[in-house]
Amino acid sequence: MPHIKTVAIPLFQDQTSEFGIKEELTDQVIDEFTRDNTLRITDRRSADSLLEGTIIRVDDRAGAFTSAEEVENIQIFITVKVKYQDLKKRKTIWEEEITQWGTFDPAEGPESRQNGIEEAVEKIASEILNKSVSGW
Repeated sequence: MPHIKTVAIPLFQDQTSEFGIKEELTDQVIDEFTRDNTLRITDRRSADSLLEGTIIRVDDRAGAFTSAEEVENIQIFITVKVKYQDLKKRKTIWEEEITQWGTFDPAEGPESRQNGIEEAVEKIASEILNKSVSGW
């Protein structure tokens, strides 16, 4: 879409009680777009396109078990509803729910869970970028 050269990415909304996740995900998405450099990040007033997202779920689920049937790792699934709009033509380019996951070892404490969240957030940000700029 040659008429789209800029994108606005406001702070994602958060329907979960997961502290700090909306800032982390928004920052990661902005970083992905900045590194890719297909679209320039700008404010909403001057943007050709708008990318909005809402974190709707964060779920921890047992992943692998040891032979003694103890939880070896936990998968953390994050689901985000994302909408990418063409502001010039006033139409939605794509809109969908994206779910990705990361893993962590519960024996390693709360920092380990944060690593799992970061892994999932990186995957989501990468998928959002790919869906937004593919086919250009």
